[in-house]
Amino acid sequence: QVQLEESGGGLVQAGGSLRLSCAASGRTVTIYAMAWFRQAPGKEREVVAAISWRDNTYYTTSVKGRFTISRDNAKNTVYLQMNSLKPEDTAVYYCAARPSRSGSDYYIGPNEYNYWGQGTQVTVSS
Repeated sequence: QVQLEESGGGLVQAGGSLRLSCAASGRTVTIYAMAWFRQAPGKEREVVAAISWRDNTYYTTSVKGRFTISRDNAKNTVYLQMNSLKPEDTAVYYCAARPSRSGSDYYIGPNEYNYWGQGTQVTVSS
């Protein structure tokens, strides 16, 4: 079993930055694909960014150039650096993990992940 705990959310003004962290415990996630999802009120959960265990990355179009996903396998932690935040980025952000045989593959569907954190609220004021 893998437990995931997000941190780093909060309230920020538009144009500001936040850095989310996702600490994994229970099992090393070195060979796990990881991702950040978000869910705004009344909307479906959507992928924000994903990373393979060999650091191939994916970003949804709306965050390209503003967000960066990274991982520190020594710390069993994945990060999401969010810059130039916009009010439409307001949502609960979730970390997700799944084992992956391929170091090159990332996954962007919520149903493709086995493990989820509890979420952290990000609110961007205009």
